[in-house]
Amino acid sequence: MNIPIPYPFSGNKSMNDQAQFFVGWGTLSLINSGLAQSKNRSGLLWWLASLFFGPLATLLIVILDKVRPPAV
Repeated sequence: MNIPIPYPFSGNKSMNDQAQFFVGWGTLSLINSGLAQSKNRSGLLWWLASLFFGPLATLLIVILDKVRPPAV
């Protein structure tokens, strides 16, 4: 019985295809970092979250409201 393996770990893809996947994933994480900073959130923490969760982190950043600075 053959069980299909998700794309990035599939053995029938070329090294170039896998490299493109990881470059795209890394680019998405950098974009998410900038998007998080524009909402006054930690760019570093969201960059790390994006490395692990990718598009799900993007969705969370878009849904979450901008952080307001505390009133003085």
